[in-house]
Amino acid sequence: MRTKKVKRIKLLKGEKFMFFLVVLFGFVVMPASWVYTKALLSETNIELERVKSKINKQNDRNEALGMQIDELASLDNIQDIASSSGLSYNNNNIKTITD
Repeated sequence: MRTKKVKRIKLLKGEKFMFFLVVLFGFVVMPASWVYTKALLSETNIELERVKSKINKQNDRNEALGMQIDELASLDNIQDIASSSGLSYNNNNIKTITD
């Protein structure tokens, strides 16, 4: 019986280096970059939620100020201020201008 000799392939120095780089990239660099990008994405999402919260608060303030403007510009309020200043409301003195 003959035994077959297994021929072993020798890698060159450059091939060994390339194999090392592929392994290093696949097991170290890729997972590290994945974790980094996930952390960056998470930080960006947190900042986005902060900005959304600020926008909502500002919208609430704007709405409250708009309601305050409407209240101050009401006819009843204007008449009260006019009468407290000694002025009177006379509908005959109001002129309507149309285009």
